[in-house]
Amino acid sequence: MHVREHTRARPSNDIAVTGLGLVTPAGRNAESTWDGLMDGFPTARRDPELAGLPVDFSCRAAGAGFEGATPLVLAAAREAVADAGLGSGSWDGTRIAVVLGSGGAAPGLGGAGREVCAQAVGADLGALGPGFVTSGGCGAGVTAIGVARELLRSGACDVVVAGGGDTLRGRTAAAGLGRAGALSSRTHDPAGASRPFDAERDGFVPGEGAGVLVLERVADARARRARLRAVLAGYGAAAEGCGALGAGPGGAGRVGVDARGRGVERAVLAAFADAGLGPEDVDHVNAHGSGGLGDDLAEARMLRRVFRGAPPPVTAVKGVLGHAGGGAGAVEAACAVLTLGHQAIPPTANLDRLDPEIELDVVVKSPRRRPVRAALSTSFGLGGQNTALLLRAV
Repeated sequence: MHVREHTRARPSNDIAVTGLGLVTPAGRNAESTWDGLMDGFPTARRDPELAGLPVDFSCRAAGAGFEGATPLVLAAAREAVADAGLGSGSWDGTRIAVVLGSGGAAPGLGGAGREVCAQAVGADLGALGPGFVTSGGCGAGVTAIGVARELLRSGACDVVVAGGGDTLRGRTAAAGLGRAGALSSRTHDPAGASRPFDAERDGFVPGEGAGVLVLERVADARARRARLRAVLAGYGAAAEGCGALGAGPGGAGRVGVDARGRGVERAVLAAFADAGLGPEDVDHVNAHGSGGLGDDLAEARMLRRVFRGAPPPVTAVKGVLGHAGGGAGAVEAACAVLTLGHQAIPPTANLDRLDPEIELDVVVKSPRRRPVRAALSTSFGLGGQNTALLLRAV
């Protein structure tokens, strides 16, 4: 069944991305993160906080002063609001919502310091509308963006600060993920451990970070003469209906994704239907690409089906940034917005030899500059909660 058969007319109240903020291991803001991605240098290093564990390296957020997820998200939110040309002096706070995603606690992983406090972020920004946190594992930040879009479409608010942040660097989380076989055990080469789609990948690297978007209805953004960074064209979500975590069939790094990627495919098809777009309209995929044996292969199979054997150029930023848990999807969505703005696709770090079973055009070694009309961003959640976003250039 072709994607076009699922499509419907795009709603008249399109949603614009008018601001974005990032805090990642590659940089303390969006500009430095983008520069780090374009350079393609991995950020994984030995982590003193993980000393004595079987996996003692991570990707730590750039700079100092970030303890837990909320400070990461707060810094990214402040940048996003400033980037949108907004602030407490220029808006009616009662019409501003804050919707954030975080991995939170999970069996065997713990949750101390990981939960994001939407109320704290809202209070800092002067946002007095709805404020809450979504879960959904690694797709939590994308789920928050999807919920934010519905708040805008319903008329419940005029601006939503949406995204997510998380840290997997805590000893409890890292130990639990290590026991589950989800992490790379490349202890002899931490910088080369995060290897999305590579033939020698063996799991992901724990990281941390936050990505935040400011969303508004396109008509409202244009009325205030705001810069439109991108249009949030489509959102989709689908569950696998499996357990919380397990190495299981598919190998290291598996988070509950069907070996053929059927649940992810349903999320992607839903995003296409929501956007009123077809595969031929998309010029880039910002992949989940965690470096898990089963997950990367499932994603590749899914993309080849959806794009009828010819997926567009793919990148996986976790090669540089590691895995930011519940914040990863929001970080990657922000990176996709930057790709649309710069019309350039960052390379995938550490991809020395493409797995022969992964028949994708993965961007490696150096950035690829090309026209990008629309980008697909995919996220697999812990326990099989899958999400997808379609973003259009303006």
